[in-house]
Amino acid sequence: MDRSERARPSKETPGEREASANFIRDIIVQDIQSNKNRGRVATRFPPEPNGYLHIGHAKAFCLNFGMAEEFNGTCNLRLDDTNPSKEEVEYVESIKQDIRWMGFDWEDRLYYASDYFDKLYEYAVQLIKAGKAYVCCLPPDKVSEYRGVFGRPGTDSPYRNRPIEENLRLFEAMRRGELAEGSHVLRAKIDMASPNMNMRDPTVYRILKVPHHRTGDKWCIYPMYDFAHCLSDSIEGITHSLCSIEFEDHRPLYDWFLDQLEVPCHPQQIEFARLNLSYTVLSKRYLQQLIDEGFVTGWYDPRMPTLSGMRRRGYTPDAIKTFMERIGIAKKEGVVDVSLLEYILREQLNLTSPRVMAVLDPIKIVIDNYPEGQSEEFDAPYHPDDPSMGSRKVPFSRVIYIERDDFREQPPKKWFRLAPGREIRLRYACLIKFVNAVKDAKTGEIVEIHCTWDPESRGGNAPDGRKVQGTSHWVSAAHAISAEVRLYDRLFNKPHPMSLKDGSKFTDHINPESLKTMTNCKLEPSLKGAPKGARYQFERLGYFCVDSLDSTEQHLVFNRTISLRDSWEKIEKAIKT
Repeated sequence: MDRSERARPSKETPGEREASANFIRDIIVQDIQSNKNRGRVATRFPPEPNGYLHIGHAKAFCLNFGMAEEFNGTCNLRLDDTNPSKEEVEYVESIKQDIRWMGFDWEDRLYYASDYFDKLYEYAVQLIKAGKAYVCCLPPDKVSEYRGVFGRPGTDSPYRNRPIEENLRLFEAMRRGELAEGSHVLRAKIDMASPNMNMRDPTVYRILKVPHHRTGDKWCIYPMYDFAHCLSDSIEGITHSLCSIEFEDHRPLYDWFLDQLEVPCHPQQIEFARLNLSYTVLSKRYLQQLIDEGFVTGWYDPRMPTLSGMRRRGYTPDAIKTFMERIGIAKKEGVVDVSLLEYILREQLNLTSPRVMAVLDPIKIVIDNYPEGQSEEFDAPYHPDDPSMGSRKVPFSRVIYIERDDFREQPPKKWFRLAPGREIRLRYACLIKFVNAVKDAKTGEIVEIHCTWDPESRGGNAPDGRKVQGTSHWVSAAHAISAEVRLYDRLFNKPHPMSLKDGSKFTDHINPESLKTMTNCKLEPSLKGAPKGARYQFERLGYFCVDSLDSTEQHLVFNRTISLRDSWEKIEKAIKT
């Protein structure tokens, strides 16, 4: 590990300041000490199956599963499938796969809001019979108009005081599909003058004549999130309902529904700050826009902050978990610098990734004084600091490849790689010295370099003790395997793509260098048959993994997970100055 990899990020990272902070843990400890809920801890993670999970969701389920595990409790996985117009089985399966990949297990506690549709309907009828809900016939635009604005009371719906029997009849007609979509909704009767807009007679049920992925055509009315969420929590015996901060204003409604109805228990809703990450968009709506407008190839694109995309790119569950531990759990929102996540990833990959050699932009080197048709092998460790990883044999022959950037015909100052008159070290192998370069007669481009080698320098050390500063990685041309390598980088070139004040759209700041595809790469033969998802350090180039979707035995594809160093730090400093 070189010094640059051991160094921590030079700039202060917000997450570091709140390391290990978790006020929710403190609340749970106090509840256990006071024997609240009889000392029981039960949490849940309730994603909507209308897209893939992203790293912001990981913060939520790491918290929920983590608190349950720490206090010997339980954590349910509950799919909030109350909007069939946007939900798909594909999303359900991806959610389960992502949570399992992160190492969490809901055991036999997989639930769906749709499991409770019959019970939720009964609860809605209870509200109507108690005079706490009514069927409203206002069109959607009028519902918004009557609700009013902040600082000014709303106006009662003209249907607010319908007789209970009429409300029951209309609600049943909604259920039977006798009424058109948008024509009627069931609303809670609370307070149209409340300063909290969520309490101004919110919608409880709406008509959606859309088949459900689990219940089929049984229902054509579906409960709203605020109604289904709190009651599902209660039905499942949840003790601590942990929500992101945008639900803070919804908490009075959460409590109101539970207080009005005969429910098994009354969970406590606690809000925490969402994850906001620099150079990243964390909103399913905007991620869907990136897909729809062709900026990325799908939810699983390695540039996406989805867990599927991050897994495909080579991120590890441990790196994501460590990141969550470092940033802590706070009440106040802030933006975490993505360089902290990248630093943690480098730190872990540095310890766990075997070293191999790959040449991404090859130029041919012919070693004139090495016998034609001959080859030999050099021993190369998989990790310089971990002998337990073992080693492999790297074949060497008369013709090799090095990176095109490792040669300069007219080198700048402090250039230590190959150039006219220069001698360099081939990693693990020997010393070679420049003889001449062959150029294309039409373009003038260098197509081949001729060198000589020092047979006494096997292993890479000069026999007479002379100093050779430059070292290049290389691959034997006779033994190399070909591969496609995709160089992924940050998707955006602005730290806060959603908070720009210049009138631009977030998609205007897509990083044009977020993907560069190299199709003529040459890899050492030990990588033949590398399994999908396997991670490596390509020496001097970065960390890479075998693509889990496109790679085959006939066409090996590697994705760059992350570079060896944070090149963005220099870019950010240049922008600021």
